[in-house]
Amino acid sequence: MRLNSKGQVTIPAPLRAKYGLREGDEVEVVEEGSTLRIVRVEGAETRGQRLVRRLRGSASAREVEGMSTDELMELLRGE
Repeated sequence: MRLNSKGQVTIPAPLRAKYGLREGDEVEVVEEGSTLRIVRVEGAETRGQRLVRRLRGSASAREVEGMSTDELMELLRGE
């Protein structure tokens, strides 16, 4: 890996998959002697939790009444 000009590194995809890291997950860098560790922030909201919090209360029952599941999914995905 190479550090970019903003001090960022890319965690390889196989490691992200192995440890269940997804875009938007919170991690922190912990210094242990001369070693840096990347650790998941415990108790941080998941991507799904952030999405639900952002959408909560944004639609009225009248707006979604009678919509099919496919129509609701399109609405939620912004398609």
